[in-house]
Amino acid sequence: MPLDLIGKLAVILIVFGGPMALMPMLVFLERKVCAFIQDRIGPNRVGLLGPDGLDEAILGKSLLGRRLLGGFLQPMADGIKLLFKEDIIPENAKPVPYVFAPVFAMVPPLLALAVIPFAAPVRLFGAEIPIHVSDPGIGVLFVLAVLALSPFGTVMGGWGSGSKYPLLGSLRAVAQVVSYGVCMGLALLAILMSAGTLRISEIVAAQSGGIGDWLVWSQPVAFLLFLACAFAENNRLPFDMPEGEPDLVGGYHTEYSSMKFSMFFLGEYVAMIAASAVMVTLFLGGWSFPGIKSDGSLLMSALSFAVFWAKVLVLLFLYIWVRWTLPRFRFDQIMRLGWAVMIPIGLINLAVTAVFVTAR
Repeated sequence: MPLDLIGKLAVILIVFGGPMALMPMLVFLERKVCAFIQDRIGPNRVGLLGPDGLDEAILGKSLLGRRLLGGFLQPMADGIKLLFKEDIIPENAKPVPYVFAPVFAMVPPLLALAVIPFAAPVRLFGAEIPIHVSDPGIGVLFVLAVLALSPFGTVMGGWGSGSKYPLLGSLRAVAQVVSYGVCMGLALLAILMSAGTLRISEIVAAQSGGIGDWLVWSQPVAFLLFLACAFAENNRLPFDMPEGEPDLVGGYHTEYSSMKFSMFFLGEYVAMIAASAVMVTLFLGGWSFPGIKSDGSLLMSALSFAVFWAKVLVLLFLYIWVRWTLPRFRFDQIMRLGWAVMIPIGLINLAVTAVFVTAR
């Protein structure tokens, strides 16, 4: 088997296996951050570091160690519990969209990760191996297209459930996608005008000169707009109207159980990872950082890989922090924010960017 083919297969495993490995960590982090912000005890029973576990021998009476590591097997316990729950299909459900909706919620974010360069290229046995699956000339448009598709798993699930509350949740999801998808497109257009290219690897290379070259400094408004739109597209608080427990019972996933129920939330976490990776790539320099060079060495590639995921983890922490800090908006407030505030700001930012780019 040629070395370049082996390298490509290894990159594919990293791209699609990495987010799957990161999701249990995100579940654990979500619970711990929630416990810290809202002064809850949090999951501190499941694992070797519970109150009656090995923490007495390893950490003694350390409250800090127990708070940080206690309950680290909670994601595994959640998975086992959901795996053995009964899988029920409602009588009025439409079988095809009902069954495939959870899968469709996970696939588009994974496709978006296929064009993201996670690290500097590495040279092995005379062959240069890029750390991305593909580098199309329309990479940014591809990302915008597949990220816009991810909420349609929510739409299929709500419509296919055959119940009024999930249907209302899916209609809300459609409204959010249309409203904030337009604003996300305006933010990306400003980035494309500043970078002068649609190829993602070239956008990362343009930001590799140092922190001062990151596009977040020249396009702060576009970054904030994209960040807010990412929250809305991923149905995260304060934009989780498709769920809306107080008024929709549970929203689009009300009629789901067992692993289908969990796949919706795994898809939400994959979408969070994909959106964070896109923001890091387009606004925060991607894998670049002062002192890290794309010289083909394995050391530099590993360091750039670590830098990229460190930036992604910071944005994921922001996702979780905002969820457990801000209250849920009303639906009319969400629509007003999107159409009457964010889209006009996006248009003004695009016009200002066009003036500066033309003058330059």
